[in-house]
Amino acid sequence: MIDGEGVWLYAVTDATSDSDDLGAMTGVAGEPLRRIRADDLTAVVGSVPLAVFGEQPLRSNLEDLDWLDGVARTHDAVVSALARRAPTVPMRLATVFLDDDRVRALLEGRRADFESALVLVEGRTEWGVKGYGDREALTAAVAAAGAADGAGGGSGTAYLRRRRAQLTAQDTVEQETAERVEQIHQALVREAAAGKRQPATDPALSRTKEWMVLNGSYLVDDDRSESFATAVAALGERFPGIRLELTGPWPPYSFVGVGKDPA
Repeated sequence: MIDGEGVWLYAVTDATSDSDDLGAMTGVAGEPLRRIRADDLTAVVGSVPLAVFGEQPLRSNLEDLDWLDGVARTHDAVVSALARRAPTVPMRLATVFLDDDRVRALLEGRRADFESALVLVEGRTEWGVKGYGDREALTAAVAAAGAADGAGGGSGTAYLRRRRAQLTAQDTVEQETAERVEQIHQALVREAAAGKRQPATDPALSRTKEWMVLNGSYLVDDDRSESFATAVAALGERFPGIRLELTGPWPPYSFVGVGKDPA
C-alpha cells in the first residue's frame, strides 16, 4: 500500500488570478483546491492519495475507461472554470507531483514557457472541428467533379464519361477526400489565431463508427467565435459528403505545450 498524498496539478495562471475565489470547487479525489505561488505564476492544485493516484496505481486505474472518464471530466471542469476567469495554461491529465516544492520547481524552471503560453491564450479559446465522411456521397461528388471536367460530346460520350468518372472515383475517393479536408483545415486556420490537426479519435472513445476525416483544434479570438462558427457552417455546405461538427469552447489544451518535466 502506498501511503501519503501527492499533488495533482490542474493548471497554471498568473498571480493576478489569486484574487479569484476557488469557492466550492473540488478535484479528482473530491479534495479542495489550493494555490502554489512562484513569483508571478500560480499553480492550482489538489492533494490526492497516492494509493489511488501514485504512479503504479494510476497506471492501472487509467485502463479503467469508466474511472478515466470520471476523472477526466472532473479535471476538465476545474480547468474550464479557471479558464473562464483568467488566462490559463491547462495541464495534462494525471500530472502528479510528490510535494509542493516540486511544483514550485516546475514553475521556476519552465517560467518562460508558461509566460509565453499565457500570452498566447489570453482572450482566446480552443474550438474543435470534427469532420465525418460519407463514403458514398463523397464518391458521387468526386465522380460528378470528374465528369464535369470533361464535359462535351453527345449523349453516348457523356454516358461513358460519367461511367469512367464513377469507376475512377471509387479508386481515388480517399485521396480526393484528403485534399478536400486539407482545404477545409487551411480555411479554418485562416479564421483562427492557430490551428492544428490531431490524430483521428479512437472509435472506442468516440463511440461512433463514422469515418472521421478531420479532427482539428483551433485557437480562436473570443470576439471572433461567431464568425468562426459561421465559417464552419459554410464549409460544411461547400463540401458535400463531409459533415462538420463544431465542439467547444474548450480550455486551450492543444496549444500550450507545457508539461511536467521528466523525473
